[in-house]
Amino acid sequence: MALDIHPDDSKIDPRVSCVNCEAVCCRLTVVLDAADRIPEHMIAHGENGMETMARGVDGWCVALDRGTHRCSIHGTRPQVCRRFAMGGGYCRLERDIFARALAAGRIPLRLA
Repeated sequence: MALDIHPDDSKIDPRVSCVNCEAVCCRLTVVLDAADRIPEHMIAHGENGMETMARGVDGWCVALDRGTHRCSIHGTRPQVCRRFAMGGGYCRLERDIFARALAAGRIPLRLA
């Protein structure tokens, strides 16, 4: 089955939940916008001046609560995260990519 590389975020799948996910979106690079108000200790500063959400030693976003798989700064999360609709097209695409990699034995970073 081919991947839909142009996901439609207007179509939300209500069966998709962060609770039954491997926090797939939290392994993606989150580039911060100048308007984002993120605690300094959660920001990684790249050599090129780009600011991103920092990752823990496990490779996951530092804002991810490992116990609940939920964002610990949900109310002030970055703009790019706000546009990533749970159950939306991009969410489903990333989950599909993760599932295919897992099935092929190319297991991405996983929560312990």
